[in-house]
Amino acid sequence: MIIDAHQHFWNYDPLSHIWINENMSILKRHFLPKDLKTELTNNSVDGSIAVQASQSEDETEFLMSLAHENDRIKAIVGWANLKAKNIDERLNYFTKASPKIKGFRHVVHDEPDVNFILGKDFMNGISKLEKYDLTYDILIFPIHLKATIQFVKKFPNQKFVIDHIAKPYIEKGEIDAWKNHIQTLGALDNVWCKLSGMVTETKWQQWTYDDFEPYLDVVFDAFGTNRLMFGSDWPVCLLSASYSEVKNIVDQYISKFTKDEKNKIMGENAARFYGIDDCLK
Repeated sequence: MIIDAHQHFWNYDPLSHIWINENMSILKRHFLPKDLKTELTNNSVDGSIAVQASQSEDETEFLMSLAHENDRIKAIVGWANLKAKNIDERLNYFTKASPKIKGFRHVVHDEPDVNFILGKDFMNGISKLEKYDLTYDILIFPIHLKATIQFVKKFPNQKFVIDHIAKPYIEKGEIDAWKNHIQTLGALDNVWCKLSGMVTETKWQQWTYDDFEPYLDVVFDAFGTNRLMFGSDWPVCLLSASYSEVKNIVDQYISKFTKDEKNKIMGENAARFYGIDDCLK
């Protein structure tokens, strides 16, 4: 089974999706399961992990309603205010409201404080996730990697995944500092990584496969084939590539891998990380 470990849905609203700026006009419309269904079918993808795209509990409720009606949504990475004093109560509510709630995420890279992830209240929220067997998606830029390393070391039993290989500056060809931090994170058994979001870190629509290979070499060396998972980042990827083009980058890189290794990267690892192994049977 092939699982897309990272995609989004939204009913476009300029106030809720303020990150969609004037250069992103292609994203200024609704993107719903019926739209993704075509992409999944055309690319022989069996299901997906729906990840939050705006910072509100309404967003999580929206994703739960979509997942309830669409079997191809295998799991949800939602949003809750992890800094809230009643975070335990909110996590309890969401996990009981939908069995597809498997993790949470905060858009850390939009926070003005580069050390936001080390904040006392935020870390208190993270400390509650393990109790509910919930994962945490880490969305950061390379400038946040130093703090992120300190952060994940504080929670050795918490399952973390780095979204979009931590958004390295592929367009500029910068790799060394990012590489060193990725190697450190890869040495931690509770940290995984998504092969996603790479095409939007290039000059949009002007990339080649060769742009990505050095960065893929780094993450495969750091995380191995047991803790990496394919993700499309659809529909955000449409800024720079089609769904098929994004998938083909990973397919090309792993073309010489064994069948078992390919199966892990393209679905089994995501199922294991998010606790949805049943969908593989």
